[in-house]
Amino acid sequence: MADTRVVSLVPSLTEAVAVTVPGALVGATDWCSHPADLDDLGVVRVGGTKNPDVPAIVALAPDLVIANEEENRPADLAALRAAGLDVLVTEVRGLDQAFAELARVLAACGGPARPPWLDRAEAAWLDPARPAIRPRAAVPIWRRPWMVLGRDTFAGDLLARLGVDNAYARHDERYPRVPLDDLRAADLDLVVLPDEPYRFTRDDGPEAFPASVPVALVSGRHLTWYGPSLAEAPAVLSAALRAAVR
Repeated sequence: MADTRVVSLVPSLTEAVAVTVPGALVGATDWCSHPADLDDLGVVRVGGTKNPDVPAIVALAPDLVIANEEENRPADLAALRAAGLDVLVTEVRGLDQAFAELARVLAACGGPARPPWLDRAEAAWLDPARPAIRPRAAVPIWRRPWMVLGRDTFAGDLLARLGVDNAYARHDERYPRVPLDDLRAADLDLVVLPDEPYRFTRDDGPEAFPASVPVALVSGRHLTWYGPSLAEAPAVLSAALRAAVR
């Protein structure tokens, strides 16, 4: 059992710590869904990523709170620091940065910086399968309003490594709002719809786009999480992309 008491405010980091440093996690957000037995292990739920229960976190007396500059609000992290807690904030804009940040987080939590699953993940991404012709794709992450992946995103980097060109990769914003009419007129070869943060499904999302444009429904955990899922993400995502464009 780990000696370090950790509260995680990032679902992917929750999974990474739980499988690498058993016993370290004492708190996690309501959105932390992996591993599935977190509640059985006594991990206390401390609210959402955007609205964590600061007093509940303080009451757990963690040695470390792990967060992310994109997923968590600066005001909440400032409140935790003001309460005397040590807060480690990650920044992940690409795969290489994710690997480095994972090693930093795991070491700070009292675990090995190089667990076997991290080595497997790096190996899996060395030469992932790619299509012969790179499709030009839009990647909506929300609707009402429609929002897509723009520049400088972790998920965009994964798709680029899998041979998919993001049509909005040079947009000024990282997650631009794009009217649906503009998306429909964007001369796309592919639309990629993850099941998080918005839960796109076969009945919610594909119908918005021209029937002539293939739609790939992909696992949001494999596209947007940086943790143990990275080891299987190339195979899972490549299979979904192939099924859409074949």
